[in-house]
Amino acid sequence: MSRQVILIMTDTTRKDMLGCYGNEKMITPNLDRLAAEGIRYDNAYTCQPVCGPARSAIFTGMFPHTNGVVTNCVAMGDNIKTIGQRLTDQGCHCGYIGKWHLDGSDYFGNGRCPEGWDQEYWYDMRTYLEELSPEARVRSRNSQTSYEEDMTEEFTYAHRCSDRALRFLDTYRDSDFFLTVSYDEPHGPCLCPGPYNTMYEGFCFEDNPGFADDLKDKPLLQRLWAGEDLNRPVEELNVPSKKLELFLGCNSFVDYEIGRVLDKIRETVPDALVIFTSDHGDMLGSHRLQAKGPAAYGEIANIPLIIKGGEKGKTVDYPASHIDIAPTVLEYMGVPIPKCLEGKSMLPQIRDTSVRINDTVYTEFTRYEADHDGFGGLQMMRAAMTKRYKLVINLLDRDEFYDMETDPYEVRNLIEDPSYEEVRDRLHDRLLDHMNRTRDLYRGYQWKCRPWRKDKEPLWENDGFTRQRENEEYEPRQLDYDTGLDMEEAVRTKKLGDRKR
Repeated sequence: MSRQVILIMTDTTRKDMLGCYGNEKMITPNLDRLAAEGIRYDNAYTCQPVCGPARSAIFTGMFPHTNGVVTNCVAMGDNIKTIGQRLTDQGCHCGYIGKWHLDGSDYFGNGRCPEGWDQEYWYDMRTYLEELSPEARVRSRNSQTSYEEDMTEEFTYAHRCSDRALRFLDTYRDSDFFLTVSYDEPHGPCLCPGPYNTMYEGFCFEDNPGFADDLKDKPLLQRLWAGEDLNRPVEELNVPSKKLELFLGCNSFVDYEIGRVLDKIRETVPDALVIFTSDHGDMLGSHRLQAKGPAAYGEIANIPLIIKGGEKGKTVDYPASHIDIAPTVLEYMGVPIPKCLEGKSMLPQIRDTSVRINDTVYTEFTRYEADHDGFGGLQMMRAAMTKRYKLVINLLDRDEFYDMETDPYEVRNLIEDPSYEEVRDRLHDRLLDHMNRTRDLYRGYQWKCRPWRKDKEPLWENDGFTRQRENEEYEPRQLDYDTGLDMEEAVRTKKLGDRKR
């Protein structure tokens, strides 16, 4: 029996932009049906709420600080392998259709198919633009094109990605394969034809305390990010706008395009494992912020995740993470999970939703993009989330702690509240251990010696360990610095004298 996995992605889709997550005003019938046929995750998190870094974690199974994509427009390290490369080397056919954003080039990519993926189906955004005339390229980057009389679905990137996916599914229906269909939509410029371009006229989200957050006890970086909205009256923040209307219309349009692919999956490979997610969300005015950036708020970090191929019609509220997608795909395809991957397979949970895979998951931020001076510049953030609590360490700024059970909109920063000291410090210790275990390039005493953590002190040795990389599938075992021989233990005390005791 063939093994097939289809990963479908969008760009900038929030959980509350899908009807299946409880917002009945959202017109997303195809993803809602997928959720009814599978599992919906309520507490799934991106590894970084920025396009490239988020995708790097999905396709390598390593956090951005490990694989090198710590910001947009920076490529992965030469010794980093994607799941496409790993599966291809094991005889599985791999196709990637859509936005890539991992080659270190600009937003559109460099048009070159990376190792491990089928050249015939490769279709990044540069490939799409090179199909268009110069005039059509300009139209494709202009939101107002959505309202032109001759605007059709065939003009859009989403439609052309779907067409290639349909062809791939027809061709490889009897083969082992891993197919990714990665839409840019609903990300701006939000191109979509009628009726999608007008179906959300007059829409605004239900009012909630997040819009009224004055950010007074929050990091300075968030007040700078808010800009003029920081002092704007609350009633002016959550209001209908053409930009929001088109964004949500494009969200429903990409649901329609996803529906074309899902229908073909039901026809050709009905038993395939199907995964849907988005790289991150958008603040859309909550906490007086727009777009995404150096924060761990649910609007941008708590992403939709739907998986079909196990239990049906179930909801999982245990924490989940993009970091677990790669090991899940590898195990499903019968490929051993390499030591260097930093997540865990979710297959046991997919087959039995009572199984807990994670107690705590993690997200991070380094900077938004290498090309841009703005967006706060360097903003070092590491965050740890459980089902109830969220700790955010902003290395150069004020830290945050939220009780999401009593404060689901993350308005009250409890970082110095003595009644939460024990649970806060316990989550802090988990975060520090995570940074060590994953060999976080930026780890150091500064992350543990916070103003509210009185029991920590700075040490030159930090935790005093050497932690070497283990990836023996594609490179020789690393050597011990002290002996020149193959390392016996990847993690060991730093001082040779201590090791002999």
